[in-house]
Formats: sequence, C-alpha cells, structure tokens
Amino acid sequence: MPLTGTFERSLDDKHRLALPKPFRDQILSDTETTLYAAPGNDRCIALYSAKSFQELADRLTKLSSAQSDVRNYLRMFYSQAECLEPDKQGRIRLPARLVAFAGLESQTTLVGVRDHAEIWETTRWESLLASHADEFDSLTTAAMQALEKQ
Repeated sequence: MPLTGTFERSLDDKHRLALPKPFRDQILSDTETTLYAAPGNDRCIALYSAKSFQELADRLTKLSSAQSDVRNYLRMFYSQAECLEPDKQGRIRLPARLVAFAGLESQTTLVGVRDHAEIWETTRWESLLASHADEFDSLTTAAMQALEKQ
C-alpha cells in the first residue's frame, strides 16, 4: 500500500518524533518493526520500512561505481543512513547528523511519498508546496510521460 498523507509533528530537544498512527500502520507491521532514516532529496529526511530500504539498496547496487558522482552519492547516502526502532509510544529518535542535514527545528511535517515518508522542516515544506502548486498540471504531465518511457 502506498504511503500517503501529511502530518505536522513537533521534534523534541532529543530529536524524538512521534510517528502518526496512520503512518505506523502503513510503514510498520507485526513482523517488520524497524525503519531506516536516510538523507532525502531537497534536504529532507527519507524514512523507509526495512523492506523498502532493502528494495532501494537492491536497485542502487545496479549503479556503476566507476562514476565519481555515483560513488559520492552512495557514500553520502549510506554513511548518513541509520536503522531506527520506534519506542513504545511510536516515537523515533532521529540522528543529529540527519536533523542538521534537513535543517529540522521544532516543527516538522511528515509526508507520504509512495514507498517512503519524508520529514521536512515545516516552513520549507510549505514553501515547496507554494512554489509548485501552480505547476501541478505540468508536473502530472511530466510524470505520465516518464511512465510511458518505461
């Protein structure tokens, strides 16, 4: 089931973030209780289920490490990624390096993006929405054209 929805959450001073119940229900299961946090595009934190993270890792192994850009991406991505275990209250503790990478402060927004969630600093998320709202139709066209090429 694709991850969907938008939820505002506070990040406490220990970098703990309460996952909304709908997200927990979608991304975790009785047998899969770990998550992976990693640097995401546009300076957010990407949050993956263990299964989705493994699927991504499998796709990334197909990249040629002969290219400098690919090597640097893999270094940055994997060195910053971390396995997380939600506590009994459904909170995760985000690594300080990822909090700094994403510029997170106290107010965050979690968004579902099909196979993963993204954690954004709320004002940056609102700015991204505002800057792309008028482009939704052209973004839809570009996405559909990309699908047709596959």
